[in-house]
Amino acid sequence: MFANLTNALDFQAKALVLRAERQRVIASNIANADTPGYSGRDVNFKQAMSEAIGDSQSVRLTTSSGAGLSSDGTTHARHIPLPSANGSSTLGDSKLDYTVQSQPAMDGNSVDLDRERANFVDNSVRYEATLRFINGSSKTILSAIQGQ
Repeated sequence: MFANLTNALDFQAKALVLRAERQRVIASNIANADTPGYSGRDVNFKQAMSEAIGDSQSVRLTTSSGAGLSSDGTTHARHIPLPSANGSSTLGDSKLDYTVQSQPAMDGNSVDLDRERANFVDNSVRYEATLRFINGSSKTILSAIQGQ
């Protein structure tokens, strides 16, 4: 019975963690907008959320031979693993995608600052909406428990 009450909260809590991680990745992109050779990254929210809720239909990155990722997030032994901005990530590098370069730069940097700012604001609004939903749901449950 209690599990039925908290299912929506569990889903929203997982979404909140993913949104916070995406905000960290976008902030890292903005911070490295002038770094030569930096490749912008982004979270595939749909895939990450599917994996967070245990959906077996989620897409996995594989090699042409069908082999999966190694422990460091690469598909081939000779590939160089990319570390996260602070060395740790709750998502792991397998769920981070490279952003599509819309304006080629001479220094090889793929960060489009306007797009990153728009993504940052969009993600912030969605994060706030998720927080408000969690707060509203918890207040409703508390009100039901108190009998008001």
